[in-house]
Amino acid sequence: QVQLVESGGGLVQAGGSLRLSCAASRHTFSNYAMGWFRQAPGKERKFVGVIDWKFGIDLYADDVKGRFTITRDNAKNTIDLQMNSLKPEDTAVYYCAASPKVTALDTEYEYWGQGTQVTVSS
Repeated sequence: QVQLVESGGGLVQAGGSLRLSCAASRHTFSNYAMGWFRQAPGKERKFVGVIDWKFGIDLYADDVKGRFTITRDNAKNTIDLQMNSLKPEDTAVYYCAASPKVTALDTEYEYWGQGTQVTVSS
């Protein structure tokens, strides 16, 4: 069974940093691009970034570009989301997800984690 498990969420002050991790089963990790999405209360789920499985090519949403970085460790089957210069508007539940292609469309992601809460205080 394919599983994605996020960890690392929490409360941080504006301007601070937080690192999220997503552990994936071997099957998922070796064949899929891995993305991060977030959903704030009362709002739609939004694309944050994605990294491909082979070349490490990453893409980001404009509102996080330059502040967030996705890395992957193929040996450990994990991906991390390093978030710097956090803002209150970054507050959301963050999800990792797996897709057979590099895409920002959530409908093209086949597997999802349970999410982890990130709260940024002002």
